[in-house]
This record gives sequence, C-alpha cells and structure tokens, in this order.
Amino acid sequence: MKIHSISPPGHAAKVGVRRTDSPAPLRRKRAMRIGIAALLLALAVLTACLLDVNAGSATVVTRFGNPQRVLLSPGLAWRLPAPFETPVNVDLRIRSTSSGLQDVGTRDGLRVLVQAWVIWKVKPDADHVLHFIRAVQNQSDEAARQIRTFIGSTLETTTSNYVLADIVNVDGKKVKIAQFEQALQGQLQTQLLNSYGIEVIQAGIERLTLPAVTLNATVDRMRAERETIAAQRTAEGKRLAAEIHSRADRDGRILEAEAAVKAATITAGAQRDAAAIYGKAWASDPQLYTLLRSLDTLGAIINTRTRLVLRTDTEPFRALVQAPEQQQEPLKP
Repeated sequence: MKIHSISPPGHAAKVGVRRTDSPAPLRRKRAMRIGIAALLLALAVLTACLLDVNAGSATVVTRFGNPQRVLLSPGLAWRLPAPFETPVNVDLRIRSTSSGLQDVGTRDGLRVLVQAWVIWKVKPDADHVLHFIRAVQNQSDEAARQIRTFIGSTLETTTSNYVLADIVNVDGKKVKIAQFEQALQGQLQTQLLNSYGIEVIQAGIERLTLPAVTLNATVDRMRAERETIAAQRTAEGKRLAAEIHSRADRDGRILEAEAAVKAATITAGAQRDAAAIYGKAWASDPQLYTLLRSLDTLGAIINTRTRLVLRTDTEPFRALVQAPEQQQEPLKP
C-alpha cells in the first residue's frame, strides 16, 4: 500500500520507501534466530541422547539408578537424556593384584610364607558386568582388596593339600609348583566369577620363603634324605661289589677247573707219548733204557742235601759199579 503526502517530493519518497520495506528484513532475522535456536536445541537434544562406548570398557545405561542395558560394542548408542537415563562406564582392561606374604600351613604341619599374584579383568558379559557393579559399586580398588582376601583364603586351602617337599625340594622332579599354581587359579576363578563377575586370566606364586622353624625342619629333612640316599647307595655299592667278587670267584674256579682239565689232558698225552718213547727206547736197547731210568730216578730223589747209606750193589747204584752184562743178574739175598 502506498501512502500519499503533501511533503516535498524527496522527503515523501524516502518516508514512503522506509515504511513499505521494513517488515521483510525483520522477518528474515527473526526466522534466522529461530532456526539457529532450533538447531542448537536439536544439537543439545542429540548430544544428550547420544553416548560413546569406548574400546576396552562397557557402558551400563541406568534409568533413575536402575541398570537397563549393557553396551559392550565400541561406538555410538542412543539413550534418553538425563536425568531419565545415565551412562556408567565399567573398565574391562586387564589388571594385576598381589596378595603380599601369607603365612599358610602345609599338610605335614609346617608353615610357609607365600606371596601370590593374579591377573584379572571384568568378564565382558552383560550379566557379569552388572554383577561387578552391584558387588563392588564399580570400584576397581575395592575389587582388588576383595581379590587379595580371596587369595589369602585360597592359599590356605590349597597349601594344606601339599607337603613341604612338594613345594621346596632339591630334586626338581619332585617340585609341584606348577600343579600348585593350577589348583590356586582354578579355585580363584570359580570363586571370583561367581561372587564378583571377575575373570581370572592367570595366577601364580610370586615369592616363597620359610620361617626359621620351618627352615630348620627343612634342612633336617634334607639332611636325613641325603643320609638315606647315601646309605642306599653304599648298600647298593656293597651289593654290586659282592656280586662282582662272587662272579670273579666263580669265573676263577671255572678257569682253574678248565686249566686243570687241560693240564691233565696234556699230562696224560705227555705220559702216553713218554711211555711210547720209553717203550721204543727199551725195545731198542734194554740196558741203556735201564741205565737212563736209574739215572733219572737218582736225579729225582737225590739233591745236595740228601744223605743215603746204601749198598753199592743195589739199584740204582748198581749201574755205577757193575758192568752192563752183570746188571742183568738178579740181586743176591
């Protein structure tokens, strides 16, 4: 709509133009402000309804303090804006806890000081995450304190199933530390998972020492074991020595018997050969044979210390004083 005025032409034109064009820029500015406000409001609502689930953690969405759902996959997720729903982050990373030295007893009534360690984490499962939140109020320090308490009681029950020689021994084949650690881990895994939703990844012995009384008893036991082993080895050595002597005596007797048989055989053969030779000699010259046999006999029975008083006409001296033809005559009485 145009407005007519009696004012001067220039003035009337300016007034008319300002009154005609002023509503459009105002509407545009107002629409821009409303759009920006709506955008900011939408961003605020969007920000309030989005939550970020980080890797290595779980997010529990609570509604007025009551857990509604557990988000385990990293990324963005929807929720109602506060105060309707609130996210609670639960750390799922691996942690380690040490028990400190624990005074525990073995099956044979001796005391040992054992320090164990445990590597654990909250099991990435919705039920166990909620169990962890309810048990320790999502406080890792409180969870570590509870784990140390469980380690102490489990060490006591596990150690009572072993004698000291199974834990401390100079013979590596008799040490059962690996079996001890497996038993410790098995008990802790069951108890902590059921009580706190905590998964035990690994458990082991960090330090093992002995009190003075147990140390003295251990030294005495080791000394007795060494003495027993020494006595066993000494007895075994004596037994082996006796067996060796017995075998040597047996082998010696066998060799002597075999040598005697061979000697008898050789002697018999020699005597047979000698008899044959003597027979041939006597057959060829009986007088020479008689003379040689007499001389052999004299050589066998007479030496430098022998004193004999005999008749010279008796055998074998007859060969020295008589002629060969006279030796054939019989002796006179």
